[in-house]
Amino acid sequence: MDKIDRRILQTLQQDGKLANNELAQRVGLSASPCLRRVKQLEDAGIIEKYVALVNPQKVNLGLTVFARIWLKGQDAKTVNHFIDSVREIPEIVECQLMAGDCDFFLRIVVSDLDAYRKFQIQHLNKITGIQNVKTEIPLQSIKQTTELPL
Repeated sequence: MDKIDRRILQTLQQDGKLANNELAQRVGLSASPCLRRVKQLEDAGIIEKYVALVNPQKVNLGLTVFARIWLKGQDAKTVNHFIDSVREIPEIVECQLMAGDCDFFLRIVVSDLDAYRKFQIQHLNKITGIQNVKTEIPLQSIKQTTELPL
């Protein structure tokens, strides 16, 4: 991957809806080589997919909470059951397996604090194998980006 590929990736991270002609102009290529490079980046799995970033407040999902999860055991059955369960719950938009204090770290989006309380009772607490849940509620989002520092 060279400097032009990195410029293509940086530009697409900022605006994935750009037409190829505009992208080519911004990165200093003609349209045909630019299209070929984008295709190569897609085929190599460097570009995985294109998405629309939705404003959570505009769709009534204005509260993001973080939950630290401790499991009762570290055996494959317990861990895999938790992972499979989390994948089925749309409010959980990110799940990280952790090294350190807790076992998993979740990012959850809901409409408000009451909705989170209901979510925890109706979904999170019903996952077999959870020993403890600690919820962190952010007061202000300082930085949130999907752009990787290329």
